[in-house]
Amino acid sequence: MAQLIRTPKQLGVVIRNAHARSGLTQQALADLVGTGQKTVSRIENGHDGTRMDTLFAIIAALDMDLQLGPRSKGGKDISEIF
Repeated sequence: MAQLIRTPKQLGVVIRNAHARSGLTQQALADLVGTGQKTVSRIENGHDGTRMDTLFAIIAALDMDLQLGPRSKGGKDISEIF
């Protein structure tokens, strides 16, 4: 199921949910992608500053794809824009 993601926090929630479904611990996921458990935790908690290669490795390890599309601007809520 595709999900709209516009913030690091939203991305972290999606990764956390996929990680929980995977049955892997944060440490096991970190080991798979060659990073530390603390890095996985920071991503799942929405902290910015993550290296793109680390993020892509985590997405791949969780058997997910990243897709980009045009932004919808029909909503009135500012949170939908940013």
